[in-house]
Amino acid sequence: MIPDLQREALAAWAEVLALAPDVRIGQLLAHLGFLGEAHLGKGLGYIEDDEFLAILYRHRTELEARLQEEMPSTGGPGGSPTGATRR
Repeated sequence: MIPDLQREALAAWAEVLALAPDVRIGQLLAHLGFLGEAHLGKGLGYIEDDEFLAILYRHRTELEARLQEEMPSTGGPGGSPTGATRR
């Protein structure tokens, strides 16, 4: 049986992958290792599960913020609130 903390980490991993579908699993793993070193001073193999989960949540928040910045401020596709394209 998978412990709850590990189950939560796997769910967060899936959420992060869904937010960045163009990123390969290995790329994400390497990036999370970099974040662990940058924020915790530990290599990926030395990060505890709760620390890894915190890194995943932090990265998820960063991805969500980036996606919000990329969306047009006026609404849907085309820049208008209804999604209609302007001519």
